[in-house]
Amino acid sequence: MMSAELEARVRRLEDIEAIKQLKARYCAYCDDDYDADGLASLFTEDAVWDGGGTFGRAEGREGIRRHFTGAGDRVTIARHQVMNPIVEVGVDGDPDAASGHWLLFQPCTNVGPDGEAAVWLAATYADRYRRNDHGWLISATMIDVAFFTPFDTGWLDQRFLPGREP
Repeated sequence: MMSAELEARVRRLEDIEAIKQLKARYCAYCDDDYDADGLASLFTEDAVWDGGGTFGRAEGREGIRRHFTGAGDRVTIARHQVMNPIVEVGVDGDPDAASGHWLLFQPCTNVGPDGEAAVWLAATYADRYRRNDHGWLISATMIDVAFFTPFDTGWLDQRFLPGREP
């Protein structure tokens, strides 16, 4: 029989792993032509997705679905590489609330006024999660963009694509 302390520790580790898998599914749906239905399914009904001035903001599961509909036409190749997760379960003493901090480095192809361009994106995700009867979902995603720059120019000469400043 497992002690209550050990049971709590195992549950915390299982929760962290479930949240890591949730973020991995988010990245996979993004990299699959921004599958709007798949992405929306990962969010709570009242979620917020906030990409700032660079990528816009969407509220609610249906708003997030609409936001990502057609995104694969604007970003034709995306390879989300999230790393260095810091996941905290039990935010504000609530065992069904969690937060996550992730670094993103993403090579992608952006469609702009002059056609397709290879670009680099680096950002930080600050996420909030909520557990329901079906498991963990994302309740908020905030993206702080460090740079979104042409591949051949680099972030020293041009930190942001025109019109994509945070």
